[in-house]
Amino acid sequence: MKNKNSLNRKAHFLGTKIRNLRKRNRLTMEDLSARCIKVDAESAPSVSYLSMIERGKRIPSEDVLEVIASVFQKNVEWFLDDIPEEDAITPTKGSGGGINGMALEPNFLFSKEILQIAIPEMLSQTGTSGRQFAHLLIRAHQEHHQNHFPDLERAAEEVGLKRLPLSLDDIVAITKQMGLQIKWFKKTPLAVLQEMGVGESHVVTSFFDPPSTIYINQIMKNQPQRLKYNLAVHIGHTVLHDKDGLKNVLVTGRNEISPLQAKNAKIQSSGMDAQDILFAWRDFECSFFAGALLCPKVPFRQMLDRNGYEINTAQLAGVSESVTMRRMTAASPYPHWHYFDAYAPGKLKAIYRGNGIPLPWGNMSMVEDPCQHWSVFRKISEPSTGTSAQISILNVGDEPRIYACESIKVQDLAGNSHVLCSGIDLNPAIDAQGKDALSIAADLRQACVTKGGSSQIPRSIKKDLMSVAKILNINWVERGIDNDARLICSRGAVCPRKPSCYQQCEAR
Repeated sequence: MKNKNSLNRKAHFLGTKIRNLRKRNRLTMEDLSARCIKVDAESAPSVSYLSMIERGKRIPSEDVLEVIASVFQKNVEWFLDDIPEEDAITPTKGSGGGINGMALEPNFLFSKEILQIAIPEMLSQTGTSGRQFAHLLIRAHQEHHQNHFPDLERAAEEVGLKRLPLSLDDIVAITKQMGLQIKWFKKTPLAVLQEMGVGESHVVTSFFDPPSTIYINQIMKNQPQRLKYNLAVHIGHTVLHDKDGLKNVLVTGRNEISPLQAKNAKIQSSGMDAQDILFAWRDFECSFFAGALLCPKVPFRQMLDRNGYEINTAQLAGVSESVTMRRMTAASPYPHWHYFDAYAPGKLKAIYRGNGIPLPWGNMSMVEDPCQHWSVFRKISEPSTGTSAQISILNVGDEPRIYACESIKVQDLAGNSHVLCSGIDLNPAIDAQGKDALSIAADLRQACVTKGGSSQIPRSIKKDLMSVAKILNINWVERGIDNDARLICSRGAVCPRKPSCYQQCEAR
């Protein structure tokens, strides 16, 4: 057995391992303490002491650790750093969804004080702006809650009275009720351009000038859906933040600058301004409010259900495809969604991953070996119009997962083409029908590997997937099942095809 000093040096993952074991066995701290008392009442830890052990505040004695190890039928050495098994130290993805986290061990390195020093340094060295980092935090919060923000939904419903669709006249009337006036501009004022640091690939669509004026770009007169969204964001700014004296600027373009741009904050800056998090959160709140105002949750869910979750539901709701596809992830009773808004050659302007799907690329840097078989990539490079459905098999960790998605190519007001993609993880739906999702996904993966990377879906698997598609009532899942399934990967370096895509390119 290790002496006390040795135990201290090798117990950085101990608290995390005990906590994860306890939760995986569905034990409360009271349960675990009671189990320990049964093993050895004299050495059993109290609930409060267990709490401190799990949080890394205390290192248990050898006797206490032996009792805990006995409860979980593990060797004492398993709890020490010598065996930092990934499954033991990685937090499990709970029912709330979202991407897996990382174990914050050794605990003392992740104190608030250390992080406050390290994060600005990290941002400065990587060239990441404080606003970009803030938006990563907001996205993680959004994914953790699987796009459920009832307070924002209620605020929007109180304003819009759950009406669907809302006409442009309706939105203009609400704008006036808020004490706001609308003015139009042809040329963006130089001061706004300088403040935003925008380039030629961007168009300023509107901005708020305190105390109560919304300036709208005249090109929006022929874009009623986009105009409604712009006004809805400004209404959200008024309702949620009481205008707050900010110049709320909305910009469209390839690397869209966030709508609530802080004074003097430019996308090229690095470091962390004290208000970065606040402005990023307000940005998210206004955007979510606008979607909830234009597509109130219950009536929009009913509309999606009647229309089989088709993207053309946007026309019925009187909103853009982007608003429709983003609201699907919040309105659907099925929680396991992802959403990408992608620009060529490899930038994701908007990302949502409530189902934990890995990123094919990023929105802050380009990758050298992207997988070209993701539907969103294929749609960018294809000249085709309309929508496309795809069934994909992707290894997440060591587990194969089946994803279904629908993609559509659109243009922003600056004339830039980009692809919108909404998708779901089918594994939970398969499991819900009493089937073995991992086994089915493994069989489908093997079929694709055998055929060089894509394959017709075998009849037995197609039957199971079609049953799930009918229950979900998502038409594009059915269309994807009728197409070939495709192997995809998070990076070319882990390509599952034989030979890999990049080996094929080198051979040519």
